[in-house]
Amino acid sequence: MRMYDLIMKKRNGKALSKEEIDYMVSGYTKGEIPDYQMSAMMMAIYFVGMNEEETLFLTMAMAESGDMLDLSSISGIKVDKHSTGGVGDKTSLALAPMVAACGVKIAKMSGRGLGHTGGTIDKLESFKGFSTEISIQQFLKNVDEIGIAIMGQTKELAPADKKLYALRDVTATVDNMSLIASSIMSKKLAAGADAIVLDVKTGSGAFMKRQEDAYALAKEMVRIGQNAGRNTVAVISDMDQPLGNAVGNALEVKEAIDTLQGKGAEDFTRLCYTLGSYMLVMGGKAENEEQGRKMLKKVIADGSALNKLAQFVKAQGGEESMVYHPELLPKASLIEPIYAPRDGWVDKLVCDEVGICSLILGGGRETKESVIDLSVGIELKKKIGNYVKKGEVLAYLHANDRAKLAAAKERLFHAYQIGGEERKTNSIIIDVVKQV
Repeated sequence: MRMYDLIMKKRNGKALSKEEIDYMVSGYTKGEIPDYQMSAMMMAIYFVGMNEEETLFLTMAMAESGDMLDLSSISGIKVDKHSTGGVGDKTSLALAPMVAACGVKIAKMSGRGLGHTGGTIDKLESFKGFSTEISIQQFLKNVDEIGIAIMGQTKELAPADKKLYALRDVTATVDNMSLIASSIMSKKLAAGADAIVLDVKTGSGAFMKRQEDAYALAKEMVRIGQNAGRNTVAVISDMDQPLGNAVGNALEVKEAIDTLQGKGAEDFTRLCYTLGSYMLVMGGKAENEEQGRKMLKKVIADGSALNKLAQFVKAQGGEESMVYHPELLPKASLIEPIYAPRDGWVDKLVCDEVGICSLILGGGRETKESVIDLSVGIELKKKIGNYVKKGEVLAYLHANDRAKLAAAKERLFHAYQIGGEERKTNSIIIDVVKQV
């Protein structure tokens, strides 16, 4: 078998077999196939596309290129959740304890943030002493005994995806539905869960700006999951403005804690209930979504969801007291408001710009080596559809550097657009893809 022949085959519009895709992925991961040939293949796939079988073969080849986590020693159905990312997306921080408190096991591998989208691991490190660098044995033990564990993705998990993504990133071949879906799902399948709930974001602050693209990605990933024998559901959610009211690591942790106490933002709470209800159905704990929602509300009302977060934080070396006393979380030294310049309705809140403001303040990474400030960020007081009066506070910026504060303040001010007519807001839940 020669890579040259496979490139020509795909270029000419023909489908690759499982054996051919396995050869290609294995050879590239081992360094036997050079970057220039794989670049040519990625460009051929970008233009010609892949069929359903090819996409599954590619996903499984990448998943099997390294370790496949075996969760069979853990009792019950293990459910994982993945978000395609967005501004203020702290969902795992509240959702995982809620679902675990209802009896479904959550074994999750997460990443760090790069750019203006935050990573779950960074947010969790707002708890003093918390570590995701735990052994596989400890990870499995925590999931089995506590019901929840989150660790960083190991280098041995889907190494082909990491190598291929880096190549696609510099060859303008990222934006292909089969390649995006196989990249996400290879990591999910390698992580070993029995069922997967996907949160596919769409809107100005999402990777998929257009709803039709979000639908296409959701369907592709659900199809891959189901073809791989995993119960998979995708929720399509709105990201035309930040999720919830907090953007920034410790601020988002505090909002997640508020949500576990029944005091969360309406959009964020609804998203958690929707994703969580599907996780409970797929985990065998609820007969339908309505029953699942009632169960989630109960564990918030009786405090068991908050207690589960504290238990989880303590098990991974963190200060559990910070869960019950969020005022102990990292705090910025400077808090400054921005004010509405006129009366009117918030017509637009440019989502990406809010994320970039948090990045400017130090809450995100410009490069993988950047050190982030866990205490900085933005607290939104007004969002799309809210009426404001001139001089009313739109948002507070939390900062530790006056120069960064000034730059972010100017940018955040212009991220708001105030008009004379009321704007109807998008529903946070746009649709659900269950079968394809």
